[in-house]
Amino acid sequence: MSGSAWRKDGGPEQACPISPVLDIVFSRWTTPILWALNEYGTQRFVQLQRAIGTITPKVLTQRLRQMERDGLVVRTYYPEVPPRVEYEISDLGRSLAPLFATLAEWSSGHLPLVEEARERFDAGEGAGTAPVTGPSPAAGPAR
Repeated sequence: MSGSAWRKDGGPEQACPISPVLDIVFSRWTTPILWALNEYGTQRFVQLQRAIGTITPKVLTQRLRQMERDGLVVRTYYPEVPPRVEYEISDLGRSLAPLFATLAEWSSGHLPLVEEARERFDAGEGAGTAPVTGPSPAAGPAR
């Protein structure tokens, strides 16, 4: 990473250069929408809403507009009677497929470990009962 992309004295975007990507791709509904469009192909609004499940029409409309603005989704309007609108994942959105595949692979191997850690924590093995590993916050930066 270049020095200008990774700065300790800047805002969150400078401290973590992937923050803007996380905001775009991993907002509450973006990932399920992209997954559905990638998995099932071009969808009409109602088909997409059914594929996702619990999303409201208002939120789906908002997310699709934002994703179209971000270049992740292509909206095609057909001036028929009645009018027809279809949504499809764009090439830019499809370029995220390897990232999602990596995350799916990670989740299959690691989510059980996360669940085990949560169970241990909830059983009282966490929350201040385990010794702290690593430098103390009061010790300052490691040299």
